Amino acid sequence: MTSTKTQPRGGLIPLLVIATAQLMLVLDDSIVNIALPSIQEELGVAPVHLPWVVNAYILAFGALLLLGGRIGDLWGRRRTLQLGIAVFVVASLVGGLGVNVEMLIIARAVQGIGAALAAPNALALIATTFSERSMRDKALSLYGAMSGLGIVVGLLLGGVLTDLLDWRWVFFVNVPIGLLVLWGTRTLVAAERHTGRLGMIGAVLGTGGMVSLVYSITRFGEDGFADPIAWVLVGLAATLLVAFVLTQRSSASPLVPLSLFKDRSRTGAYLTMLGLAIGPMGTFYVVTLYLQEVRGFSPLITGLSWLPFAVGIVLGAGIAPKLLLKLAPRWVAALGGLLGAAGALWFSSIGTQTGYWLHLAPAMLVVALGFGLGVIALTQAAVYGVEADKAGIASALLNSAQQLGVALGLAVLAGVAATVTAGTGGTGPQALVDGYGTALLVGAGILLAAALLAALTLSGKVGEDAPEPTAETA
Repeated sequence: MTSTKTQPRGGLIPLLVIATAQLMLVLDDSIVNIALPSIQEELGVAPVHLPWVVNAYILAFGALLLLGGRIGDLWGRRRTLQLGIAVFVVASLVGGLGVNVEMLIIARAVQGIGAALAAPNALALIATTFSERSMRDKALSLYGAMSGLGIVVGLLLGGVLTDLLDWRWVFFVNVPIGLLVLWGTRTLVAAERHTGRLGMIGAVLGTGGMVSLVYSITRFGEDGFADPIAWVLVGLAATLLVAFVLTQRSSASPLVPLSLFKDRSRTGAYLTMLGLAIGPMGTFYVVTLYLQEVRGFSPLITGLSWLPFAVGIVLGAGIAPKLLLKLAPRWVAALGGLLGAAGALWFSSIGTQTGYWLHLAPAMLVVALGFGLGVIALTQAAVYGVEADKAGIASALLNSAQQLGVALGLAVLAGVAATVTAGTGGTGPQALVDGYGTALLVGAGILLAAALLAALTLSGKVGEDAPEPTAETA
């Protein structure tokens, strides 16, 4: 087959399509949070059911990413991305038209299914669509920026839409954006299907294990670490995932080819991403609570307060590709982890009257800068140079590590904050600040460990251009 190297692939529209798809999928992690009080009031939702308007999406998205990545490898990545976006759009429309909480929760779960099909294949399509290293790096940088910006944009957009229009628009807004993305996917390079089967036993075990794991983390975040059901789910997840690994070793059509983990740098990237996502996302959650519960910020002002985080993400994602041409991935990722740890440590000294411009805003910028640098370095380590028929699942593993890190960050740091606050009396702003400060110290420790892991496991060589995939085989 002929290579397309003489005629470089990729341009502005494919770049915008992939970036917009990622932004839309990530912002749905947070956009609904702001609208929860309005949803509860209009639909009469019981407090016990309200968190599931958020959790249904996180659970389906996080648990099905591996399956979505492998389906893309076998069925075609552009086709799978298009299916995922279509499912996401329809589910968003149904959610906006929801007449009761059951309809809303089902719509959110289906949104998560669509996101799990789309997200890993959007990342894998970067290698297929952009043949030149410089354009591929720019696309990866923009993709990484969207991964972090989506959380902030979700808070801002959720606040604006709920205040000015109605809570239903946090769902309806996805419809025109999703349709534009679907139209734009025609500019992405289509690839032939690869040979192989999905492997149903592996799919059932792997998906079941991920569902149990993500659900257990969700329950820990809601009910604390004494929840017996959550611990049962951890045991079930461990059993299913061990059985999954054993079946993958002997399977002719593995869902996750274990050969991916023979590369120490790639394995290190997955593990480091888990820690890197725990820190900033847990920090994001704790500081957001601080702004609202201690400082009395409104949801919309809270969202606006995180704009330095958005600036830091863009800076980090923009600087990282240039650094990676001069420095090895291990040093860029380690620098990202160290910056994140410094920012979380800075946050941990908050008091009841901490200043925004001289304390909170700079710390937000530093945490986000570290996250942006780290994500790009880890993404290159995980997906550049991987065999063409494994690019989707390699991307899905990285996405899964990030989603698990987000869920763990929320559960661990929220749990630490609640425990410390309860231990100091549990009443008053100072008790809350004590809990939040301790949780942020834990976040700093996790980020420091992630930096160390990156330095020990990632490649020490300055990245060369990855082997170029052709349009027919990528």
